Amino acid sequence: MDKQNIIQKTIDFVKITLSDAEGGHDWWHIYRVWKTAKHIAQYEDVDLFVVELGALLHDIADSKFHDGDEEIGPLKAREFLLSQQVNLEIIAHVENIITNISFKGGKLPQRFKSPELDVIQDADRLDALGAVGIARTFNYGGHKGRSIYNPGIKPNLNLTKEEYKNSTAPTLNHFYEKLLLLKDRMNTETGKQMAEERHAFMLDFLDQFYKEWDGEK
Repeated sequence: MDKQNIIQKTIDFVKITLSDAEGGHDWWHIYRVWKTAKHIAQYEDVDLFVVELGALLHDIADSKFHDGDEEIGPLKAREFLLSQQVNLEIIAHVENIITNISFKGGKLPQRFKSPELDVIQDADRLDALGAVGIARTFNYGGHKGRSIYNPGIKPNLNLTKEEYKNSTAPTLNHFYEKLLLLKDRMNTETGKQMAEERHAFMLDFLDQFYKEWDGEK
């Protein structure tokens, strides 16, 4: 099995599949998660091949853009990896990564754990933080036609999974319902260190946002 060739074919497959994706979940999101996952993996005892495949395929069919179907992503990844004659054990691992990587609200327990998932999950969460995370959040809010902010609609910190999936709340609420919670949910020491700076950047952004909203600056 030529691992480097499979990685390149996976890159090509993802680029084509996500060519028309929403800007926060497109190839460049995948690229950043893949690069960050490889960086974190340097400091962890993991199978780098699994990390790369999982990172590249983790959002190959995000349920948000497929009527909430959480099966289509793992299935699409399986079909592709089978076509590349990847070992079945590796395919099963990648499927489990895709199924369990996402933040779904509702404080649900994660049904699968592995060092490789820990690395990819941290990389994915890091892309939801900091400057890029802010840009992605407002891009998705615009894509869904949501208001930027409404002081009369408060964040719900106790969303169920279904409420989280179906939320139409203003984009700024998402900071409190997800983004600001991620720092304390990182798995690896490297991920935790990287999250601290990005978390602080978001707090500074929110402070500036409210000052401008109220005409103070």
